[in-house]
Amino acid sequence: MSWQAYVDDNLVGTGKVSKAGIYGLDGTKWASSAGYEPSGEEVKALIAGIKDPSTLYANGVYLEGTKHVVLRTTPGESVYVRKDNTGATVVMTNQCILVGHFDENTQPGPSTVVVEGLADYLKGVGY
Repeated sequence: MSWQAYVDDNLVGTGKVSKAGIYGLDGTKWASSAGYEPSGEEVKALIAGIKDPSTLYANGVYLEGTKHVVLRTTPGESVYVRKDNTGATVVMTNQCILVGHFDENTQPGPSTVVVEGLADYLKGVGY
């Protein structure tokens, strides 16, 4: 399966994630939903922040130029952010990060379950 299929089918295709992306740990884009384009610097800051969340708590998380408040982190694994009625779940695997957004038409809980589930699968197969 291509990385784009993971975004289209396993994230956005569930109806529980409004937009998503998969990025290598060097910040390169592997796949994303149509029109979803966080900057390379935003992705690199996310990766660094997962490893050391103190910077995220101090500065927030920017995705597509919008500042999000950090709700919680699991150092080395995940970050959960929110902006008004929207937000995102970011989970690191062995080789990439998954970013899955929810909007006002999707709920954070089910969205998080989808993103974390795909991350668990990818970790289980070595990614």
